[in-house]
Parts: sequence; structure tokens; C-alpha cells
Amino acid sequence: MSQVLGFDFGTSSIGVAIGQSITGTATPLTALRAKDGQPDWSQVERLLKEWQPDFVVVGLPLNMDGTEQPLTERARKFGQRLHGRFGIQVVYQDERLTTVAAKEYLFDHGGYKQLKKGRVDSAAAQLILEDYFNQH
Repeated sequence: MSQVLGFDFGTSSIGVAIGQSITGTATPLTALRAKDGQPDWSQVERLLKEWQPDFVVVGLPLNMDGTEQPLTERARKFGQRLHGRFGIQVVYQDERLTTVAAKEYLFDHGGYKQLKKGRVDSAAAQLILEDYFNQH
């Protein structure tokens, strides 16, 4: 069984979720605030120490046709920084439509009040992790 942290990279907010490979499920955690894509790295370190994941999954924002966009490279850099700072294995997962699906789910389960930015980002991180588990 692997415990895995998932990240939905964004320039102002980074969604976070924790998941277990044995159940293939994930739970959203509190999103991290970011400045131009840079989180408070001490918060990331606390998450890694608290959850002790075997590896992390970072969502890759791709265009609908599968091509890369400017944010794709920034998400990769975020993953490289995670690996470089903490020595943790980083896996990338296509995240197309996860934010849309997260918004739909949250709206269906609580209306507009549920659509706060950090909540949407962490729900998207949950979907990214669950997509990863379903494909592996």
C-alpha cells in the first residue's frame, strides 16, 4: 500500500490531496497559497512530514488536444523543486478537465458556497490522484 500526496499546481493556489493506492481513493486537504507559483516551502515540508507519502503526483495542465501550454512547464518545475528540495519521487498525471469536474461535484453537493478557490483546487487534486490510481 502506498500513501500518496497529490498536487493541483496553480500560480496563486496549489490544491493538495492525500490518497491511498490500496483503496484508490483520495481526500482533499487545505490548499496552499502561492505567489507566482511559489508556495511557502515550509508548509510543503510540514505536509510531507505529516503524511509521509511514498511519492507525490503533480497534475500536468495540458490543452484539450494534449499539447503543452505555458502552465505545463511551470507545473513540471514545481515537481522538480519538490524532488530537489525533499528528495521525493514525483510522478506527473494529465489533469485535463479535473477543475471542471471538481466544480461540478462541489456545486452539486453544496451550491455556490462550495466553490471557493482553495476548495476547488484541492478537489481537483483529489481527482488527479484518483485518476492516477485508476490508470496504474
